[in-house]
Amino acid sequence: MRLPSSRSCFSSNSSWYNPLNAHQLAGAAARLKVNIEEKSFRTSDGGTIEVLRDLNFEVGENEFACVLGPSGCGKTTMLRILLGLDREFRGSVQLPGKVEARMGAVFQEPLLLPWRTVEQNVRLALPTHLRDTSLDQLFASLGLAKMRGFYPSELSLGLARRAAIARALAIEPDILLLDEPFVSLDASTAQQLRHLLLGVWSDRPTTALMVTHNLQEAIMLSDRIVVLSDRPTHVLGTFDIRLPRNYRNEQVNADLLRAFREKFAGIRTEP
Repeated sequence: MRLPSSRSCFSSNSSWYNPLNAHQLAGAAARLKVNIEEKSFRTSDGGTIEVLRDLNFEVGENEFACVLGPSGCGKTTMLRILLGLDREFRGSVQLPGKVEARMGAVFQEPLLLPWRTVEQNVRLALPTHLRDTSLDQLFASLGLAKMRGFYPSELSLGLARRAAIARALAIEPDILLLDEPFVSLDASTAQQLRHLLLGVWSDRPTTALMVTHNLQEAIMLSDRIVVLSDRPTHVLGTFDIRLPRNYRNEQVNADLLRAFREKFAGIRTEP
């Protein structure tokens, strides 16, 4: 998926926001910059629900950031705005990459086409100049080398999630967006996939932003945790982790968990 690296949407006089097609950035941007001043939805009775208000944060080049916030606060709405699927908001978004940013996305459901094989699903997402790219290393890294000819109905949920990750990374994205990609998996499978994702991302780093409810997952994966409030959602603060991931053993992660809870006392998170 290719989207303009910078876009802005401005409010009309009503409570419903109408976008202007403004592609402002020429050249390359290294960072993701999010400045969502306001995002609201209309209710069936004609009122409005304000979901996002003054939501501002940045993610550095090739940085892996996690967004942590309570259920229903608007995390998925934010991702839809970043993906360009929702343009009715007030504010601006700058995407990493050139004028047209290539975006890889992994959702809670794998969203694989059932009539195509794993390899066909992955290749379908490739831009023209990458159509003949070898996928051998990517499939091997994700444990899919023997499954590339399988159809989605022949895969477990864990394997289907691996295929979805492969599809997102095969396009060599400027930014990788993940919406709770390990939700509903058993603990062992989820942890295995976290390690696989981290390994593949480390081999081909790109700016990444992942929504999660799981604090331990965020501490394991991220360079920065962006902590969100209840609605209308804004940033309560960030928790930066500069320690290399290969030093994050069980004791270090426990110390980071304690430090996070001291900084954000009263914030409810999953284990």
